[in-house]
Amino acid sequence: MNYDSQIDKALDALHSEGRYRVFQDISRINGRFPSANWIDENGDKQQITVWCGNDYLGMGQHPAVIAAMHETLDVAGVGSGGTRNISGNTVYHKALEAELADLHQKEAALLFTSAYNANEATLSALPKLFPGLIILSDALNHASMIEGIRHGNCEKHIFRHNDVAHLRQILETLPANAPKVIAFESLYSMDGDFAPIEEICDLADEFSALTYVDEVHAVGLYGPRGGGVCEQRQILDRVDIFNGTLAKAYGVIGGYIAASTRFVDAIRSYAPGFIFTSSLPPAVAAAAQASVKHLKSDNSLRIQHQEIAAQLKLRFKAMGLPLDDQGSHIVPVHVGDPVKCKMISDRLLKDYGIYVQPINFPTVPRGTERLRFTPSPVHSQEMIDALLTAMDALWSHCELSRLKTSA
Repeated sequence: MNYDSQIDKALDALHSEGRYRVFQDISRINGRFPSANWIDENGDKQQITVWCGNDYLGMGQHPAVIAAMHETLDVAGVGSGGTRNISGNTVYHKALEAELADLHQKEAALLFTSAYNANEATLSALPKLFPGLIILSDALNHASMIEGIRHGNCEKHIFRHNDVAHLRQILETLPANAPKVIAFESLYSMDGDFAPIEEICDLADEFSALTYVDEVHAVGLYGPRGGGVCEQRQILDRVDIFNGTLAKAYGVIGGYIAASTRFVDAIRSYAPGFIFTSSLPPAVAAAAQASVKHLKSDNSLRIQHQEIAAQLKLRFKAMGLPLDDQGSHIVPVHVGDPVKCKMISDRLLKDYGIYVQPINFPTVPRGTERLRFTPSPVHSQEMIDALLTAMDALWSHCELSRLKTSA
């Protein structure tokens, strides 16, 4: 077996399909994000504007967040020292978990190194807690949820995306006394659409199922305190287990679950993904707590965020670009061709100093390739104007179709 040739063949296939992923060398500029420095293939430095970052509110450069990290670095040093079970449990981790439990109005929370880790570890541990468990999963759930369910090795059923009628059909075929968990997201990041959370919770009540909701792209951004879509809709009490991230709206890193004290204690004790993973550095936990705490009381950034997103969508529509507008802050512009999608991304960066990564298969289905823009309160009007000018020119250059616009 020629292993090298097999690897080359696999990589060549990605190149030929326009799906090969390039990691751009960028350096954020503290206090000036979404401006960043980009190092091109020749080693030259160019200032660019980032339009695909998930630091949705710019909290990664907020003075309160930076100050908390600096202070904790001076007090506690850099690393955590181990897993939470051995020597990596600190007052900073406990304080952050209390902040997160309060955010979702739950008794407890459990911190993980990432939301991916939190989803995978928690969902894979559920069958250990509930023998005979059946998990019902939305068809467009994140890869971390899919992996967690797969690693749990329990019975699973996939219901069509946001299709409550199909979910009911499946539930009606299952044994009434079998333990069940319905796993879904509140806001799906590729299309920017919301889940019918209330209707799913109604079914969970009717069929005695637990609800597991991923609020990764909603925490910090929705609700009066940033508790997510469920807080915005005043249904926090109807969800049993929340998953969230500290790496997007909160601008730091890490993930968590929030639930009852009993449930959190069980996951802490049964999930290998938690037990055997070193904990986040104390300074990271302190910075995340500062971010969560600040956004609980500052609603202005959330308001500005929605205003900028609405403006960008309106102006893209006026240009006739095929845009999914589901009412969220996610702005996906559909290209529908992986090669042209990457071509536009490359030209935006090299010719206009605008950074937005192409979203291709397997992240999205073939034929739905897109550019996913993530506007934020720190994007200026000048940045928006420059983006629109560049997209207008490149869309025409690639001879892509436009939608008819009203006069």
